[in-house]
Amino acid sequence: MARPSASSSLLARGSVLLVAWLLAACASLPEVSYLRDRQLLPGQAPTVVTANGGEISRKKTQAMLDRMEARAGATDILARHAAVEEAISGRPLISGNKVLLLDDGPATMRAMMDAVRGARRHINLETYIIEADEVGNALAALLIDKRRAGVDVNLIYDSVGSLGTPPEFFERLRAAGVRVLEFNPVNPANARRGWDINQRDHRKVLVVDGRIAFTGGVNISRVYGKSSFLPSRRSAPAPNDAQEAAWRDTHMQIEGPAVAEFQRMFLDTWQRQSGAALPDANFFPPLKAEGRALLRAIASTPDRGDYAVYKTYVSAIASADRNVFLTTAYFVPDQQVVQAMVDAARRGVDVRIIFPSFTDVGMLLYAGRSYYDQLLEAGIRIYERKAAMLHAKTAVIDGVWSTIGSTNLDMRSFLHNDEVNAVVLDVDFAARMEDLFRRDLQDSVEVTAAQWRNRGLQHRLKEWTARLLEYWL
Repeated sequence: MARPSASSSLLARGSVLLVAWLLAACASLPEVSYLRDRQLLPGQAPTVVTANGGEISRKKTQAMLDRMEARAGATDILARHAAVEEAISGRPLISGNKVLLLDDGPATMRAMMDAVRGARRHINLETYIIEADEVGNALAALLIDKRRAGVDVNLIYDSVGSLGTPPEFFERLRAAGVRVLEFNPVNPANARRGWDINQRDHRKVLVVDGRIAFTGGVNISRVYGKSSFLPSRRSAPAPNDAQEAAWRDTHMQIEGPAVAEFQRMFLDTWQRQSGAALPDANFFPPLKAEGRALLRAIASTPDRGDYAVYKTYVSAIASADRNVFLTTAYFVPDQQVVQAMVDAARRGVDVRIIFPSFTDVGMLLYAGRSYYDQLLEAGIRIYERKAAMLHAKTAVIDGVWSTIGSTNLDMRSFLHNDEVNAVVLDVDFAARMEDLFRRDLQDSVEVTAAQWRNRGLQHRLKEWTARLLEYWL
């Protein structure tokens, strides 16, 4: 059977999602204005736990935050938001983690492949897209080799995200002994619980031996085979086909006690979708401190209606005192997210956002641009990434709070997808995130208010149309 082209795969995924979105009832996000009130929610020290699960005393926790503040400067991110975020997510901060920023597709794929090659006990992979291309086939061959060597291998893939991947690709894995779970199958006859085609698993999580975890925005696809930071790309025209462009994405590698959180999330998804737990394979080995970063893993799923990542973004932006640097692939927010950004800019926070200049879903580009007038009027600085297809979903605030994950700033991520974000409190990691943001600025063009007022009627009509349809985008 011939493998469908990248464009036909995208068309198939888009057609299924279009039907789903048009049929879906318009769900709504909760009212969260209380999270934007900097006076209503007083600050307090958040809960921080160690490698053995023991809680660090409030006194020691406050001393830890004070040391961060001494380096980063006073910020409500530490004085207020860290505790609010705990109340939102129900998860503590975990100390003792080593976090590695993976700033490009090739670097991410090399790190993930290396971790898989080193696996001794088990490999758990959860992804939205896994394609039967040179990248997907290389990973599949490696997973099969590890299974034959006695390593337990478990894979969750999203039915819509991987709609263009031939069934034979997954059958080959199953035949080799890999456990493969299709998340929320498009075919209702294959559904294992209440069928809702609109609910998708957008997470990207890899956990190896319960000791090393990866998360972020990178799918398993050949679009991550090319670097997006090559100097030659800066002057090159934007490709007409996003699938032929280098994709600019951000991922992270985690070692330390927080790895158990991502393992727990994977196993929870497996049980929710399959109705049965995986056989015990010592998924939670003892973990020791590997670094100094505080990390919180925040999962969001429509099953539970907690909107944890959405609320976290609103509260974090509302708590910013100096700067908010956002990078987002798809921007179709609700007004509460926009208002948090506008409020921050109007109280003097340096708010900057990097958007894509082209995308794999054209209407989403214009839906995001339909907010430019409101953002620019508030003093928010807007940039568009050139040459590479921007797919990253990151934020860094006040030089100490960072997040990398699968969550776009759009209604689909907030309302309908299973998502996961890692939040890191660490000055050194935030500095690396800021360096990456500035590196992206070098490959971006700023959109000024004067320029934007002079855009043509055709662009305005596309923005207006996309705005009307934004819920279904």
